[in-house]
Amino acid sequence: MNQALTGSRYELYVARKGAAESKVAHDYFAVHAGDIEEAQDGDDITGYVHSWEVGSTVDGPGLRFVGFLTGCPLRCLYCHNPDTWHKYNGHPVSVARSMRQIGNYAQVLKISNGGITLSGGEPQLQRPFVMQIFRRCKQMGLHTCLDTSGRFGDRFNDEELSDIDLHLLDVKSGDADIFKRLTKQPLQPTLDFARRLAALRRPMWIRFVLVPGFTDSHDNVEKVADICAELGSVERVEILRFHQMGRDKWHKLSLEYALEDVAPPDPELTERVRGQFRRRGLTVF
Repeated sequence: MNQALTGSRYELYVARKGAAESKVAHDYFAVHAGDIEEAQDGDDITGYVHSWEVGSTVDGPGLRFVGFLTGCPLRCLYCHNPDTWHKYNGHPVSVARSMRQIGNYAQVLKISNGGITLSGGEPQLQRPFVMQIFRRCKQMGLHTCLDTSGRFGDRFNDEELSDIDLHLLDVKSGDADIFKRLTKQPLQPTLDFARRLAALRRPMWIRFVLVPGFTDSHDNVEKVADICAELGSVERVEILRFHQMGRDKWHKLSLEYALEDVAPPDPELTERVRGQFRRRGLTVF
């Protein structure tokens, strides 16, 4: 498969195999068996990738080469990449081919104090592929970063987690009921993973998506801020303002989009929420 993978996270892509799988399942929202199966460890594993994005400045420190992997069990109401929910929606790509692509940019990534970020989807579902990429990147002197919800953190052993330079951990809500309503998944695995990273003293950037009418209540934000404050290795908290840049994907996939009429949070609300985190001594962006 020689198709170029560099592009944008906002471009819709569904591979033929993924489209066929969804047609058989008759329910795009369902988690397919292939989405959560784990590849065996090996020398040149094949992963499934939506796209590579070159030059990001919002997915970790410095200039980033970002890989958006496919497969995710969460069904976030505000997801801007619903085409990454199913693993086989992605391009099959070997580790060797991935490293050739990354190697083209290695020098500029190092000069900019940047590196490689693997995102998704939920990249933890493709643990062997992720760790092969990261280990080879470390051999090249590149900073490594995993953007994750922590849902499948139990697939990683402590040594593997200690080999990852930075985790961007998405805490969708601090309230279990709100979290379930937003994602169709439980909150507890995210909390367990966050506390495990803290116990290992692994650096974290916490990300919280601010959605008016869904995650913006004072009580919910207080719960998220309390979670962040109890973790000793949180370097910063990023308040991500909800946007509508993923809406077209929902339409093209013929999916009902519950946030159709939700506007981005205004500056006053955003600053109120940032203040709730700052009051706990957290660095907030």
